[in-house]
Amino acid sequence: MKSIFLKAKKTFKESVILLRAIPAPVVALFVISVIAMNILANKTIYQSTYLAIDGGILISWLSFLSMDIVTKHFGPRASTRMSIFAVLVNMLTCFIFWIVSLIPTVEDYSAFNTIIGGTWFILLSSTIAFICSAILNNVLNYLTGKLFKKNPDGKLAFVVRCYVSTFVGQFFDNLIFAILCFTIFAPIFWDGFHWTFIQCVTCSLIGAGLELLLEVIFSPFGYMVTKRWKKDNVGQQYFDYVEASRNESAN
Repeated sequence: MKSIFLKAKKTFKESVILLRAIPAPVVALFVISVIAMNILANKTIYQSTYLAIDGGILISWLSFLSMDIVTKHFGPRASTRMSIFAVLVNMLTCFIFWIVSLIPTVEDYSAFNTIIGGTWFILLSSTIAFICSAILNNVLNYLTGKLFKKNPDGKLAFVVRCYVSTFVGQFFDNLIFAILCFTIFAPIFWDGFHWTFIQCVTCSLIGAGLELLLEVIFSPFGYMVTKRWKKDNVGQQYFDYVEASRNESAN
């Protein structure tokens, strides 16, 4: 029991140091994008017989680009911890929104309350989908980068690892969310409204393709950020702490 407590304490301390080490703009944009995805996912912006798209597709690329940048510089474990932090902040934000939606007012804010109050199964579905896809994205990004042994820090290595991990990660993020939310929960709680499995798959594929396109557009910016971070030794305190922990464990 004591060893579990010490390990948890060590993990918490490492996470605190990590969040201090990652430049604030990246963490802020990442957390905002996760919160925005949860809100925008409430709206289906297009639906046909074989295709359905929700509003979260417009912002999710930013989440994955942020994770790719952090994975490149700090590693997949660091990126996953940042993802968990964003999920916790999102859950806290949703809780505050829900409390505000319950506060009675003289004027009619029913439309506003419906939007910010959210839907519990959308939050649950998006949380499960995002955690699974974040871990997959971060690990796949890291492993793909290992294939470029001659020039692992080159632009080609960065864009390939981003493109591969983003497409796969986004596909499973969209698919897991769509299946949980629109084929399992929605028919029960939204008076029969639902997406078919084909719509879920096509939405996931097209969504991943569109998000990959945005990744292609903005990946040069991500590459410049990682180059700058390496040049400026960003996060050295975190790296020193991790190395010291490894040496302590080895001894």
